[in-house]
Amino acid sequence: MIRYLTAGESHGPQLTGISEGVPAGLPITEDEIALHLARRQKGYGRGGRMAFEKDRATFLSGVRFGKTTGAPIAMSIPNRAHEKDDSNWPKVLNKEGDGSDVEAITVPRPGHADLTGVQKYRYDDIRPAIERSSARETAMRVACCSIARQFLKHFGIEIGGHVTRIGSVGYENSWEDVRKRVDPMLDDGAETVFEEADQSPVRCLDEGLTQQMRDLIIKRRKEGSSLGGHWEVIVTGLPAGLGSFVHWDRKLDGKIAQAIMGTQAMKGVEIGQGFESGRRHGQEVHDEIIYKDDDFKRRTNRMGGIEGGISTGMPLIVRGVMKPIPTMLTPIDTVDFKSKEKKDTRYERSDVCALPRAIVVVESVIATVLANAFLEKFGGDSIEEIEERYKK
Repeated sequence: MIRYLTAGESHGPQLTGISEGVPAGLPITEDEIALHLARRQKGYGRGGRMAFEKDRATFLSGVRFGKTTGAPIAMSIPNRAHEKDDSNWPKVLNKEGDGSDVEAITVPRPGHADLTGVQKYRYDDIRPAIERSSARETAMRVACCSIARQFLKHFGIEIGGHVTRIGSVGYENSWEDVRKRVDPMLDDGAETVFEEADQSPVRCLDEGLTQQMRDLIIKRRKEGSSLGGHWEVIVTGLPAGLGSFVHWDRKLDGKIAQAIMGTQAMKGVEIGQGFESGRRHGQEVHDEIIYKDDDFKRRTNRMGGIEGGISTGMPLIVRGVMKPIPTMLTPIDTVDFKSKEKKDTRYERSDVCALPRAIVVVESVIATVLANAFLEKFGGDSIEEIEERYKK
């Protein structure tokens, strides 16, 4: 099974990642990883860091002559902010010394891991929580998960996502309107969704909504505030039978939800109609079963491709919500955790709206969950062995 670990701080010298359990013989190049790293850096509403961070992951082990060896794959992504000539980060994040010459940050931001990090790890300075909980970590997460994504693509499984709402601007009827726009694209694979969505600065498939979303981001930027929104990710090519109902921790939808909720700023996830299904009666929710072309199929896909924790063979539809990021130019109230005095929040450079790039992170974390479900059913130590089992 595939497992990945990331290490590093937002402004440290580099991000490091290890992806283990990847079968031998998978064709993979750094350029294929770079594609999704570059996508992660795009999107209207980005902050100033985008101007100098050009992420590229370098393989350090586990790949030989363009194919995986079966050994752990180690990667690194340098942090350009740390390397700049005028950077103060080597001093702030020094491995040695006692930190007495570095100003301590003691004013936590509501909604961030600042105060909870101090309470849990007993820091006397918020900086370690700021650095590790930062969304900067997701660059290496995208790199690690892009290997799993390449594994899925090798077996015809594609992933694509798009933004359905930013703040108050979105599809009027989120389920029906989005289905009319997206479902006709899926015959060509889910990657057509992200390829078209990437043409929009906010990764929205609707041109009219794209402009309205941009206008709203401009408005909130001027106010010194931030924005979140809703997203959708579709997966095509999944075979039926991935996951299980026999134990709670083997349900495919449960594993997907955990991966998403383990991603920075995500506050909710649904499969298919999700929360909307709670507002409708049974005939409007469940997918009727038919038998056609020597196979069982569904007339509709309101369940989003999963029933009883198991994939149905229909496209997987995962939807979710990202909160507005807690770092804002206009301050809100907080308390200095040392003096206990009321303070205004401290500003750290950040995006106004991170959702257009966060959609790439969500696509990525789903990939590893699906790759493991696939390996659980058709697994082997090499791509050749898995191909033999899958064809049978």
